[in-house]
Amino acid sequence: MHFNFDVVMIPLQLIIVFFTIYYFVVSWFGLFGKMKETKQFPEKSTFALIVCAHNEQQVIAKLVENLKQLNYSDKLYDIFVVADNCVDKTAEAARNAGAIVYERFSETGKGKGFAMEWMFHRLFGLERQYDAVCVFDADNLVHPDFLKIMNNHLCNGERLIQGYMDSKNPEDTWVSGMFSISFWIVNHIWHLAKYNIGLSCVLGGTGMCIDTKLLKQYGWGATCLTEDMEFTMKALMENIPTTWAHDAVIYDEKPLTFKAAWNQRKRWAQGHFDVANRYIPKMLWKGITEHNIVVLDGMINLVQPYFLLLSTFFVICTYIYNLVPFYTNVLYEVLPIQVWQIIGVGQYIFPVAVLWKIRASFKSWLYLLVYPVFIYSWIPIVMLGFLHRNEHEWCHTLHTRSISFDDVIIPDDVVNVGPKQVAFKKK
Repeated sequence: MHFNFDVVMIPLQLIIVFFTIYYFVVSWFGLFGKMKETKQFPEKSTFALIVCAHNEQQVIAKLVENLKQLNYSDKLYDIFVVADNCVDKTAEAARNAGAIVYERFSETGKGKGFAMEWMFHRLFGLERQYDAVCVFDADNLVHPDFLKIMNNHLCNGERLIQGYMDSKNPEDTWVSGMFSISFWIVNHIWHLAKYNIGLSCVLGGTGMCIDTKLLKQYGWGATCLTEDMEFTMKALMENIPTTWAHDAVIYDEKPLTFKAAWNQRKRWAQGHFDVANRYIPKMLWKGITEHNIVVLDGMINLVQPYFLLLSTFFVICTYIYNLVPFYTNVLYEVLPIQVWQIIGVGQYIFPVAVLWKIRASFKSWLYLLVYPVFIYSWIPIVMLGFLHRNEHEWCHTLHTRSISFDDVIIPDDVVNVGPKQVAFKKK
């Protein structure tokens, strides 16, 4: 019996056309669009700054010291550190640096999502109540104006906000360099772009600000390997988008070795598939029945790893097709070859444009030459993530770069905040 491959290949090609155009068009609104101006408000919002730390004695003190120097009234925020199942001196180091420390010991519910759930319950039971919580990772450093900017967004009515995720070690190794480039690109052609056109961004696990009333009303409940994405989709189901604070910058420590980067991205892929399997059906239904483009866009975001698998399969089929044509090629019937050429060139222009926009260092430009290695390594990682999507064991990333915020800024006290240079003074 002869199988008609067009039954599979034509729909697959149409899917590829849709996603290719979608990503390409959205990207332009971030690459060449400016951040929407946010009205400036006086310091009003109160913040609980929460750091979940598992065996982070090497870096936690620097973060706490950094947070104590933010350009925001000391009376309007407190610093909390959750020493989560630590066997080192994380709690002692955080306490000596001036944080309010809670120690958690649990044989079940291991991972950052569970630690956050545990801490939120205790936070809500305190005599002092806060307007919002900001979550950071222990290896982070935070721009002094972070809370000022988040206060502006909260007073503007935004309830779930993600800050700009920069890198504190973009030149340590070629791996941290490639990781840094990937974050810079996503910040501009994805998060900024979506915010500019009214779509929802995605929480990044750190540098995020959450309205406390939102947490109390719906609960956290995000305990998978990608708790940030899980809560993003949970909020979207309640018609609460994640917005973007482009100038609220945090500096994250990127992995130094390819193995560490591989393990971290594999965990992300596993968690992404987990969230996708649970949320795609109901988000698709909600988006269609309510004609809600923001929810449908969130659903499309969840489809990304599946699209990578499909597109990889199609590339393999294309190589076979060049030897033995076995399906009808409709790509050039849907889009002219000139359009495909523009899109193909654009994929290489976008990274170059972003590095130019942020005034990246010469070393980062050199790392751009091996950036394709990072991109194509996602293919086997996503495949493994799919195979292990039902496993929920948390893989801890070791952090060793104990540096202060002064080590991140350049000599003239000017810090790189994405698309522009911003001068500041510490209080």
